[in-house]
Amino acid sequence: MGQFVITELVEGVLRVEIRRPEKKNAFNATIYRELCEALVRCDQDPAVRVLLLHGQPGIFSAGHEVQGFSGSQSELEAADNPVMAFMRGVSTAEKPIVAAVDGYAIGVGATLLLHCDLVFASPNARFQFPFVNLGLCPELGSSLILPRLAGHQRASELLLLGEPFPAEIARELGLVNSIVESNALLDLAMTRARTLARQPAASVRLTKSMLKKHDAERVASTIEQEVANFIERTRSAEAAEAVTAFLEKRKPDFSSFS
Repeated sequence: MGQFVITELVEGVLRVEIRRPEKKNAFNATIYRELCEALVRCDQDPAVRVLLLHGQPGIFSAGHEVQGFSGSQSELEAADNPVMAFMRGVSTAEKPIVAAVDGYAIGVGATLLLHCDLVFASPNARFQFPFVNLGLCPELGSSLILPRLAGHQRASELLLLGEPFPAEIARELGLVNSIVESNALLDLAMTRARTLARQPAASVRLTKSMLKKHDAERVASTIEQEVANFIERTRSAEAAEAVTAFLEKRKPDFSSFS
C-alpha cells in the first residue's frame, strides 16, 4: 500500500486505486512512482493477470498538478524519473489495463486512457486535454494516438481548443468502450477484468503485443519528442501566464504573446 496509490490483488486482478481526493487525484511525483511500482508488479508477478485502474466516485484524476510543471530535459529523460518511468511503463505494459472513469479525467488523467485496453465510464465522466490552454503541448503519445483514433479534425478540436467533453463523445471517438451508471461502474469494470483474468494468460499477452507492435516504436519516439517540447513550453511566457492565472483564479491573457 502506497501513500496515494492503493493496490489489492483479487482473483488475478490487481486493483489500483489513485487516492488523493483532496487534490482531485492530481498526479505528483509520489503518484507517478507508486503507479510505476504497480505496473512493474503487474508485468512481473505471475499471479497478476490484469490491472484495474480507478479513482473514487466522482473523481478519476485532475491530471498533473499545475504547480509541478518544471524540470529539465535531462531530469525528465532520466531512467529513474517517475514521470518518464510512468509514461514508458503504461505505454509498454505487457498485460491488459482496464480503467473505470467517474468524474473528471484531465490531462495525463485522460492521455493515460489511450494506453488502456478497456475503458469504462459513467455518465458523469468528463474528459479534457487542456495542454494548449496551459501554454503547453500534448504528452504521453496523444499527438500520435488521438488523431489515429478520432481523425485529424476531431483530434485538432480536442487538443487545440482543450475543451471538456462528455462520456458520450468519448465513446463515439473510441476512447471509451461503454457507459454505465456510477453506482455500477466499478462492478462492471471488475467483472470485465475478471473475465480477462480467466482467459489464457499467454494468449492475452501475445494478442495485446500484436495489437500494439505496429505503432510501438512510433509511440515511444513520439513520447520522447513530446517530452522535449513540453519542457520547452514549461519555460515559456505563455505557460507562466497560464499557471499564474490558475493560481490567482482568473482567466489567462495571452493577447500580448505571439
